[in-house]
Amino acid sequence: MGLRKDPRAPHHSHARGGALHAGHAALAAWLVLPLVPLVLWAAADRWTAPAVLPQAWGTAGLRDAVDAGAGTGFLRSTVLGLVVAALATPLGAMAGRALATHRVPLGGAVLAVLLSPLVLPPFAVALGLDVLLLRLGVPSPVGVVLLLTVAALPYTTVLMRAAYAAHDRGFEDEARTLGATARQTVFHVQLPLLAPALAGAAFLAFLVGWSDYVVTLLVGGGQLVTLPLLVASAAAATGNEAQVAVLSLSSVLPPLVLLVAVGLVGRRARA
Repeated sequence: MGLRKDPRAPHHSHARGGALHAGHAALAAWLVLPLVPLVLWAAADRWTAPAVLPQAWGTAGLRDAVDAGAGTGFLRSTVLGLVVAALATPLGAMAGRALATHRVPLGGAVLAVLLSPLVLPPFAVALGLDVLLLRLGVPSPVGVVLLLTVAALPYTTVLMRAAYAAHDRGFEDEARTLGATARQTVFHVQLPLLAPALAGAAFLAFLVGWSDYVVTLLVGGGQLVTLPLLVASAAAATGNEAQVAVLSLSSVLPPLVLLVAVGLVGRRARA
């Protein structure tokens, strides 16, 4: 007897596709809708209640943000995020692989130590280590990078541990059987398969460096003025809503762009 196709299968597939598209649309709306008031404020020269829209449009907020150092702060935040990602991602990958393959004794204790930055209050840690770094003569920017790298390690380690636990070593064994060297196996087999996880880990580490305020403020000692510090400083004043909106948009948009890029990497890997 031959197998009969379920006539409802195309309908079910179409329904799943529709639900998936609806979910993506809902997620996009969740991310974009909160930015609408910021965009309106950024382009408003005058917006007073009870008006629904600004009464006067202009670029005063952009000029004020630039005068406040938005360009330099944006560059510093970008460099800080990239450096933290460049350090925390490979360290998290190595730790995650060691934990996933049980190559370290007392793996649970090691994981608990790596996750400890998530439990300890950031303000207390930064305040205590700031004194230690000053006594050791560590430059403020270096201290900021070190502490933020440690703060990013829990995220990169947990993500890469899960990735390595689900990673099929059979592909690597087959490549070695076919004559590939260890280096070729890593760069042409392992890394492409782990690319989505590595991209996600790098994204999370970048966010830690990009969005940090407490460590940069306390350990940086005012020498490293990043975008979050400018946003907080501008938000503490009154009457400069347009400037705050421009600075806030400058802080939010790059992570959103990176999030889309990470999603594209994951989609390409699944294709």
